Amino acid sequence: MSGLRVGVVHARFNEAICTALLEAARGELARAGAQAQYVAVPGALEIPLALQWLAQSGRFDALVAIGAVIRGETYHFEVVANESARGVMDVALECGVPVANGILTTEDEAQALARCDKGAEAVRVALEMARLKRALAQAWR
Repeated sequence: MSGLRVGVVHARFNEAICTALLEAARGELARAGAQAQYVAVPGALEIPLALQWLAQSGRFDALVAIGAVIRGETYHFEVVANESARGVMDVALECGVPVANGILTTEDEAQALARCDKGAEAVRVALEMARLKRALAQAWR
């Protein structure tokens, strides 16, 4: 099923990692023949609001969140990791649009760099859920 419309919200914080995640996502979207719109935000905590705006537009079959939260020396890591994940899930449940969470939460930069394929994985999840939503809608007609 080609022609799916996917919105991708990506953080700029931890730029090198987020760029690698985004490039993996772009490649997967191209391979799938999906149409995509990309929105950049400052960091992981801003991702859910941008996702919500995209979901509310009614123009997307699925959404993807891309970011990287790397543990530092303060409690801030837990706040950002937990609240960004909660916000992503809230958007999916409140708006009924599949949202794949590709926000990495790692102990260090090396772990994050080793997981840059997660951008492509998040796209595959989003596309699978969009197809499932369409299939269920067809079955219930």
